[in-house]
Amino acid sequence: MRIVSDRSRATILIDGRSGAGKSSLARRLADVWPDPEPTVLPLDAVYPGWDGLEAGAQAVIRDILTPRAAARDGHVSGWDWVQHRPAGHSAVPHDRGLIVEGCGILRAESASLADVTVWVDAPAGARRERALQRDGDAYRPYWDRWAAQEDEHIRGHRPQAHADLVISLP
Repeated sequence: MRIVSDRSRATILIDGRSGAGKSSLARRLADVWPDPEPTVLPLDAVYPGWDGLEAGAQAVIRDILTPRAAARDGHVSGWDWVQHRPAGHSAVPHDRGLIVEGCGILRAESASLADVTVWVDAPAGARRERALQRDGDAYRPYWDRWAAQEDEHIRGHRPQAHADLVISLP
């Protein structure tokens, strides 16, 4: 964990499996953030499709977190889940807070670029139920495919080992 002199410009990374509660935590943090309001970047907006967990995380590290550490604005390409293709670019300013939430973001190279790192966990059944309630039939056929990428991320990058805070939800 880095010590940031201006909390309003902190970088927080929130990782965890699908349905664990990452997005809810990010929204709650943003609601209580000191001015100016932080940028909240869900990796769901960046992953390039159902096989894109690793590519999405690498893009955010390369195009957002690394420039931010050098006091430069970043940019990120979006993804259109309906059309299954890239969907424009968004600028991410370096001079305000940033909350990145999504599976894959927490690993050695990103932890060193963050002020606070968080791993969110919940039981598998509860996670699946929440995720499928949220995304329904659009996600159902891809659950196992996505879970395999989460497993690979956890084995390869050990995100919990890089977390300043581990939150276990019911």
